[in-house]
Amino acid sequence: MGTGAERARSTTVRRLTAALAALIAAAVLAVAVPGSAQAATAGSSCTGRKVRTLSFSTGSVLIYRDGGVVCAVTVQKRPGVKRLVSVSVQARGLVAVHKSRMHTRSSPVAKTYAGHRRVRVTAAVGSGSYRSGWFLC
Repeated sequence: MGTGAERARSTTVRRLTAALAALIAAAVLAVAVPGSAQAATAGSSCTGRKVRTLSFSTGSVLIYRDGGVVCAVTVQKRPGVKRLVSVSVQARGLVAVHKSRMHTRSSPVAKTYAGHRRVRVTAAVGSGSYRSGWFLC
């Protein structure tokens, strides 16, 4: 058995170690949560990896790919005002999938199966619009 001073020192070390671990965990959560919250608001229903961001005067189109499925969502450049927000994605040789709504932030998600085909994306926020050519993603 150790002396009283040794026990007190080991208790202090354990408390400091626990406090340091709690501080590190809080710092990791503070850094990780805002990034995941931002990603969730932009393309919450799109799964897979983001392959492109196409910007235009009033917004941008985020394009995701998961296997053969291509997913696109339009996000306003200045959110907060309710505007018509739309997105359309078309795989070459197939019919375009068009989604739109009046919203303060983003369009609904447009998904289509593209396989290894080229795709074309169109988007609009208010009076600004974007139309891509055919590209492989």
